Amino acid sequence: MTVLQLIAEAVQGGARQERACEELGLTCRTVQRWREDDAGDDGRAGPRRRAGNALSDAERERVLEVVNSQRFRNQSPKQIVPELADRGLYLASESTMYRILRAEDQLAHRGRAAAPTHRAPDEHTATGANQVWSWDITFLKTNVRGRFFYLYMVEDVWSRRIMDWQVHECESPQLASEMIKAACLVNEVDPDGLVLHSDNGGAMYPLGEGRS
Repeated sequence: MTVLQLIAEAVQGGARQERACEELGLTCRTVQRWREDDAGDDGRAGPRRRAGNALSDAERERVLEVVNSQRFRNQSPKQIVPELADRGLYLASESTMYRILRAEDQLAHRGRAAAPTHRAPDEHTATGANQVWSWDITFLKTNVRGRFFYLYMVEDVWSRRIMDWQVHECESPQLASEMIKAACLVNEVDPDGLVLHSDNGGAMYPLGEGRS
C-alpha cells in the first residue's frame, strides 16, 4: 500500500488528514503537491550529492586492506582505531569502519575465539526425594519504601517439601551456602549426590560450579 493510499484510508476511517500526515513524517502541503503533480507516490528523495567527508574508493580499499591484514584481522574497529592512532595513523572513524565491514559482510565474527554457540541447559529428572533441589531468593516488602528483606528457600523437586528457609537483610552467596549446608545436615542428605538447581543470579552459586 502506498503512502497516499495509507493517508486516504486513515481519513476514511475518521482520522484527520493533518494527523495522518504527521504520523508519516509529512505535511499536508507536501501530500497535496504530490497529488497535484501526479508524480507518483512518495516524492521524497535522499541526498543526491556525495557527502564531502565521504571516503574515496581508494581510501575505502585501504581501510579494507588494513582491517583484513594479518595484524588486525582478528580485531574489531573498536580496537583497531585506537591502535592506529597510537601509531599516528588515521584511516576512518570506528563507525565508518563498522559500516564498511558490514557492507562487505565481514562483521559477523572477528576475533581468535570461536563464534558464540548456544547450548541447551542440562535437564535433570527426579525419581525420588533428595535427588534434585531447587532454591531461590524472593523479595519481601517492608513498611519502608525501597527497603526489602530477602527470603531464602530451598525445596525438594520430587516431593515439593520445603527443606529449609531463612530471612536475611541482604543477598549473599555465603548466607545461601550456610542455609543449604544446614538443610543437608538436618535432612541427612549427602551434598555430593545432590543436584541443586537455581537461576543465574549473582548469589546463586553457593556450593560451587557444577552444583547449580
